[in-house]
Amino acid sequence: MRRYRKEQNLAGPYTLIIGTRNISSWSLRPYMALVATGQPFETVWVRLRTPETKQEILKHSPSGKVPALKIAGSETVWDSLAICETLAERHPAAGLLPDDPVARALARAYAAEMHSGFPDVRDQLGMDYARQQPLPELRPETKQQCDRIIGAWETALNRFGGRGGFLFGRFSIADCMYAPVVSRFRTYGVALPALVQAYADRMWALPAMQSWLEGAQQEVADGIV
Repeated sequence: MRRYRKEQNLAGPYTLIIGTRNISSWSLRPYMALVATGQPFETVWVRLRTPETKQEILKHSPSGKVPALKIAGSETVWDSLAICETLAERHPAAGLLPDDPVARALARAYAAEMHSGFPDVRDQLGMDYARQQPLPELRPETKQQCDRIIGAWETALNRFGGRGGFLFGRFSIADCMYAPVVSRFRTYGVALPALVQAYADRMWALPAMQSWLEGAQQEVADGIV
């Protein structure tokens, strides 16, 4: 069984360490940001949930967790939000943070809330990127957290979405952080208002999301997850 491999043999300043695509929501987030920069990068894939997983990741990241970003001639940055912020800072032309100071602050707040919150959504609606699953009977806490996400998306889309169709107009780190939730809602068939559903469809159609899907489908076909 494969536990570790390198992919995308491309010359470039970055190497992204990711876990099993079908289940690694944390890995998807910086992948979306890195693709958005347009920079070439290499991917190192580590199979999750094996006895060797942590030791394999420790070869690349001091945290022993994915994701991690190796920057040529510099440092290794770990944690999905830290990676997204680093890429936004290093590549301002990618527009991963809104230009308007108010929108930029709110985009960061959205990203941080996703980073630290919604534990019941993570628990009951686990990422299963390549599959369709029945919607379980949701606990009250899970329902409240789903409602919070959907309401927050509606608020941002109504206020900023007309400028590009994403949460804060153009694609930003907020969209990167919520990309796994888009997949979760799709996997479990969570009903969404029309505006939010259109946003989720727009996100799902992005080439980076579809590329991730191809990798996740291959993992399922290989019996990795």
